[in-house]
Amino acid sequence: MAKKGKDYFGISWIVSVLLCLFLGPLMGIIARFSEGKIVAGILRLFFGWNIVWLIDFLLILFTGKILRVVNF
Repeated sequence: MAKKGKDYFGISWIVSVLLCLFLGPLMGIIARFSEGKIVAGILRLFFGWNIVWLIDFLLILFTGKILRVVNF
């Protein structure tokens, strides 16, 4: 299997997939805040908990990267 990216806090791909699957909405919010992207974290807190975590899961599964629309 090809090596995938490490997007959630630099952890391995399989752990990222499992975290995204079971704790997706929470992990997306924590990842944004830990990167220092406060606006993206706040937007994710209010709007990203519903469908964006599913998009993150699919992206991390196939590309190894999570969705970053707002980078500030």
